[in-house]
Amino acid sequence: MALRPILIAPDPRLKQKSAPVEGPVTDAHRALMDDMLETMYAAPGIGLAAIQVGEPVRIIVMDLAREGEPPAPRYFVNPQILWASEETQPYEEGCLSVPEIFDEVERPARVKLRYRNYSGDEVEEDAEGLFAVCIQHEMDHLEGVLFLDHLSRLKRESALRKLKKAKKDAAETLQHRL
Repeated sequence: MALRPILIAPDPRLKQKSAPVEGPVTDAHRALMDDMLETMYAAPGIGLAAIQVGEPVRIIVMDLAREGEPPAPRYFVNPQILWASEETQPYEEGCLSVPEIFDEVERPARVKLRYRNYSGDEVEEDAEGLFAVCIQHEMDHLEGVLFLDHLSRLKRESALRKLKKAKKDAAETLQHRL
């Protein structure tokens, strides 16, 4: 397992649509999922899409275990939403690719999913609450959509300005250390 760098917005690769995993889930896919999980835990975060580490394939990892609970890693290969409720719920979201920015996003409260797991078995499952929010957020990444894209233009532009300033400040700090 290895830590991988997480792409930070506005990196254009984050807007790329991810390709389906063709054929069976292989050891190479599992190695990627292991790296992604280690990277997500180190960040720390609760979900990560492969594109966020520069791999444009339809793979997601997540772990919604609360602090003090044992880890409960989940793996999603080629996830699809089969059904989404008309009822929506707001949730304050953040993103490892959009550090230090949080805002409320309205999403369907419940969804039905189909995906392949770490072993390659096909699974259908219902999601609600934080699980529904997180899987929809991560699946957006597979389509090249950031949670910022769900915000008003004004909020999105403000968030991107903050990110660019933080990136510039970090670069200047690094320059002063050299």
